[in-house]
Amino acid sequence: MILVMIRMKVLSEKRMELSQTITSLSGSIRMEKGCQRCDFCESIEDENRLFLLEEWDTQENLMTHLKSEHFKVLRGAMNLLKEPYERVFHTIFHPAGMEEI
Repeated sequence: MILVMIRMKVLSEKRMELSQTITSLSGSIRMEKGCQRCDFCESIEDENRLFLLEEWDTQENLMTHLKSEHFKVLRGAMNLLKEPYERVFHTIFHPAGMEEI
């Protein structure tokens, strides 16, 4: 599984616009092949700090998503950010036998 975390700091006057865009996209992203999760959230300390969390079953499906129309719209919405976004990829594996711990 691949976990993608996108951290964003939005301009306060653009927070609603960006939030609505991402919320509308997240439902479509969840329907893409291989998407196991797509959550959009806001920091408790700073309402202008936003996070998009995605889980993908394979690198192939993630790469297809990164080339998709949904992702292009998301990248376009990033123009509303106060500073560059940070995107982090984590590969998660479940070693055999860990279920019992």
